[in-house]
Amino acid sequence: MPDPSLFHTEPGPDDPAATRPPRLALVAPEQGIDAPEGLTYDAPEALGPLAPGDRVEIPLGRGDRVSTGYILRLVTPSDEAYEPLLAGLKRIKAVRKRLTSDAPAARIPTALLELAQWMDGYCCCPVGMVLASMLPRSVKEATGRRLEAVLERTGVEPVGKLAPTVQKAWDALRVLPDDTPPLPPKQLRDRLGLKSVGPLNRLVERGVLKEGERAVVKTRKAAINALLTPTGPPAPEPTPTDDQTAAIEGIAATLGGFAPHLLFGVTGSGKTEVYLRVIQRALLRGEGAIVLVPEIMLTPQTTKRFIERFGADRVALLHSGLTDAQRHEQWSRIASGKASVAIGPRSALFAPFSDSEDHPARPLGVIVVDEEHDGSYKQDQLPRYHARNIAIKRAQIEGCPIVLGSATPSLESWRNAIAGRFALHRLPDRVPGASLPDVRIVDMLDERRHLKELGGTRSIGPVLAEALAQTLGTPDLQALLLLNRRGFARCLACADPNCAWTLRCQHCDASMVVHERAHSRRFLRCHHCHAENAVPRQCPECSGRVIQLGAGTQRLEQELEKLFPDLPSEQVLRLDADTMHRPDDYARALDRFGTGEARVMLGTQMIAKGLDFPNVALIGVVSADTALELPDFRASERTFQLVAQVAGRAGRGDKPARVIVQTMHPTEPAIEMASRHDFESFATSELALREAMLLPPASRMARLVFHDTNLDKAKKAARNAFEALREAMDAGTVRIRLDSPAPADLPRRADHFRIAIDLFAPTPGDLTAALDLLRRQKLVKADARTIVDVDPVALL
Repeated sequence: MPDPSLFHTEPGPDDPAATRPPRLALVAPEQGIDAPEGLTYDAPEALGPLAPGDRVEIPLGRGDRVSTGYILRLVTPSDEAYEPLLAGLKRIKAVRKRLTSDAPAARIPTALLELAQWMDGYCCCPVGMVLASMLPRSVKEATGRRLEAVLERTGVEPVGKLAPTVQKAWDALRVLPDDTPPLPPKQLRDRLGLKSVGPLNRLVERGVLKEGERAVVKTRKAAINALLTPTGPPAPEPTPTDDQTAAIEGIAATLGGFAPHLLFGVTGSGKTEVYLRVIQRALLRGEGAIVLVPEIMLTPQTTKRFIERFGADRVALLHSGLTDAQRHEQWSRIASGKASVAIGPRSALFAPFSDSEDHPARPLGVIVVDEEHDGSYKQDQLPRYHARNIAIKRAQIEGCPIVLGSATPSLESWRNAIAGRFALHRLPDRVPGASLPDVRIVDMLDERRHLKELGGTRSIGPVLAEALAQTLGTPDLQALLLLNRRGFARCLACADPNCAWTLRCQHCDASMVVHERAHSRRFLRCHHCHAENAVPRQCPECSGRVIQLGAGTQRLEQELEKLFPDLPSEQVLRLDADTMHRPDDYARALDRFGTGEARVMLGTQMIAKGLDFPNVALIGVVSADTALELPDFRASERTFQLVAQVAGRAGRGDKPARVIVQTMHPTEPAIEMASRHDFESFATSELALREAMLLPPASRMARLVFHDTNLDKAKKAARNAFEALREAMDAGTVRIRLDSPAPADLPRRADHFRIAIDLFAPTPGDLTAALDLLRRQKLVKADARTIVDVDPVALL
């Protein structure tokens, strides 16, 4: 429960301070109440100063249950209108106090408040729920908040003779800057160069210092983990190339105003150096920066670069891998103006920078979205948003530039860049000393025929196996193996071709995946609802034997052990969701690989992002077809991005490198063009196809999914929404294309039947108008039975 001392509570009715001047507050409750303008409450003067963004306690509903919400706006009606209005109003009960002595109250900055109200319409999610997601739970509950003793100057000078040690303390104390804050005794001792706090105690006795206390956020261990702190001297700053310099100057010239930039650079071209130098310019202006990375797991490696350049004191981490106290500490460092660079995944977008005069945080100077194409930027729970799109809107509100960086930009960003809506900066070459690797496409049909002749089957074909042997036979060289499917096998099926049985989840319309525990004990798990089953010994339909089809990372690891029995197991790392549970796990794995302790790293798509190891001489894409198998119009785009990104992990040093791509579709254009590192040709052909089909980014899209344990109820809800939209289309009040209700690509999940409707509109405004119509008629709402996914990136 939150500390009661954190609230300023309204006085009782008998308190003389409980006067009621005409002040009203429009409050957005944190619950899913669809009230874009907020609910009106009496805000008596006894609560003290209030401002939009304050988090308050309010009575809600017929039972007046205590809830929390955020003030959207304060209103002062005329004296004549106030009394009648007041008669039916409920009163705000309490308002949050300051969380620390040098941080603002738990107040949403003005720009974030405006952003949340915009997201209410864009994401089709009540503004109170959006605001609740912006403020971390640890901040709301003041996790780690403690009171500590401090010493503060009184302005009194000592009278009489002082002992030598006390005189030394006084001499040092009086030359401290006037803005030096109260400090704990030991910190003040160190600041003054004293050996003990004894002289400070004597100054307290003489009235020169006085004792006090302040609220601070304490953590049991440093918020920036020791793994992230540079252990040696910082690397010298590289000299920018001509292309980097042009990008830096072009972006920096727009500091102080809104401007979207797309930094399109091949892998290893030095995009991070561009980010660092642009941020450095923003810091010199007294501004802050937000750097978004697609995965928590990427945060450690990115943070090290920024700490080396700017120092640990100026960098804050914001992600769910921190403890609650650490997260509160990091948020408070930004809110108090101590930290000027916030790094993290989606949630870091809401870092509390502010340009308000009453807010000590720095104003936001620039936003960077690294690997902007990555699907991890899409949040799949309320509020459902794409961090790239929200970052662009925040930059617009804050009046600062935003830099979207990628070697394989999203088609949305690329289309905006070639149309001139985004400034386009190109880094066509790798930094000096590095070159793009050679890529070879291998037809797995031929490979499997060869393996069959040898009397076996495996995921690693002969060509890749030979390349691995050559790499591991050379000291210090390393290899990466990508297979974007975790587990041991994709599914369990009957071996008899005349029997169509496949083991499917009892709760979902999906096959269960074979996993393996220690000691080779295998079991089945559904990756949608996480249900688990034992592996049956025989087919329940025909009593025949069962087989495990399709390899996952666990099977790949075992194949590697059999192919190379002399390779010690500790030199093989597997990185997937089953082995990497916390950012520290990932950081330790990267450290082992970076030092050469491990020679082979295999894993899912997390190894395709942002890694930079100069000794990687071989990358094997075990199956380039995993994304192509999905029923999604973005399948080719994802395939190109995955192959091109993982290929970019090779050739980072001065050693020659190669990439081998195994596929059942060797002539697939996405795979062919990715092997040539030819993004622009791929984007041109794919955009032409999307334009012809009027698919995003040629249009805007929303997917509505109605789900219920009762199929008829799900169908009825979908039909009601469909008919309302058809009626509006016929009347000309909305401009959309509409697909009829149909079972979703995953028709049943966790015992819920799922019926989907796809909406397409020529502009974002047309899409929002259609969704607003459904909200007004209460046909879609923020509840457990309806999903409104605007700009979806996956259709399952």
